[in-house]
Amino acid sequence: MEPYFTNDAVVLGLLVTIIAWVFHTSSSTNPKWKKFYSIVPSVLLCYFLPGFLNWPLGLVSGEDSNLYFMASRYLLPASLILLCLSIDLKGIINLGPKALIMFFAATIGIVIGGPLAILLISWLAPSILDVGGGEEVWRGLATVAGSWIGGGANQASMKEIFGVSDGLFSTMIVVDVICANIWTGFLLYGASITKKVDKWLKSDTTAIDDLKTRVEDYQASIAKIPTLSEVMTILAIGFGGTALAHWGADNIAPFMDTKMEWLEKYSLTSLASGFFWLVVIATTIGVALSFTKMRKYEGAGASRLGSVFIFILVATIGMNMNIGEIFNNLGLFAIGITWMLVHVIIMIGVAKLVKAPFFFVAVGSQANVGGAASAPVVASAFSPALAPVGVLLAVLGYALGTYGALLCAQLMSSVSS
Repeated sequence: MEPYFTNDAVVLGLLVTIIAWVFHTSSSTNPKWKKFYSIVPSVLLCYFLPGFLNWPLGLVSGEDSNLYFMASRYLLPASLILLCLSIDLKGIINLGPKALIMFFAATIGIVIGGPLAILLISWLAPSILDVGGGEEVWRGLATVAGSWIGGGANQASMKEIFGVSDGLFSTMIVVDVICANIWTGFLLYGASITKKVDKWLKSDTTAIDDLKTRVEDYQASIAKIPTLSEVMTILAIGFGGTALAHWGADNIAPFMDTKMEWLEKYSLTSLASGFFWLVVIATTIGVALSFTKMRKYEGAGASRLGSVFIFILVATIGMNMNIGEIFNNLGLFAIGITWMLVHVIIMIGVAKLVKAPFFFVAVGSQANVGGAASAPVVASAFSPALAPVGVLLAVLGYALGTYGALLCAQLMSSVSS
């Protein structure tokens, strides 16, 4: 069905208005709003309200809009640079090994979650595995594994490797997006009650609290009312760095494409993805600038502008969520949800075992399931100071995506037969 608003300028206006309304009401002194936001976190509304504009209201369409592409290619790299400008590398290193433990637990949860979901659903409702015109469902699910462990490049690789038809692939994209978005919503909510969850997990959050405090204290010590010149300089840093990142990606990705035979041999096809290099270069620029005098622009609000870009990205991600699609593919969504539940159970189990903070659970999971676009979003929901942690883990996910997806696909093929 044709959305009511097809002009992206109108849609962007709606999204920014929703974000502004959420922030205005969440900072209100009205007792009713205070009570409401003590239950529903503001970032969750910025995520889900655009989804309601898509379905059931039908006012906008994430599929027909170019706003997500704009936000992920222009605003995301700019926000990564601005959020990394005051990065505390020593503090991130001091976070210890639990961040990596939870990241790999998330990967393992996805690798074994797929075959377990197929086994369970084949026992409860075997007819579900017959969808796709007789085409083996596990082949399509292999593309979901590629997306959930790595990203879009890994997903496309799985499509080619296993010969997935365009029809089944488009269905799997819907399963991928909806299931991942629902889980992201839970993580954003969890960020608002992280103290309760950490208490239940018996987590040691000392290193995370120390990093947040150090960054926030630094920001407070240099905070000032920015001049127009400083604001323009911050925008130049963000978008100038984004331009440099795009230029680098535009040159590196085609070169890597010429080495595709070698990349395929070692399952490193992600290195031919322009988006992969865009994120890597933008993050590197931000980290490099944190060692220069540019770091002082944090006092003029660099991370605040970066957070604005992140929230616009949050809204465009939410706009792509069409819950109504679930009802058209109930069987496949049953597999997707079961798969995600296995992933969650493993994550919580490992976190409980090693007493990892919920922040590591959320970011480790999202670095796999969501990738570089949404991992910093979830990390920022805990604190803008923690966004770089999400980015670094997401880049690791790109590197491992094809390997993990191939292993998962082989396991799904075995249980399917």
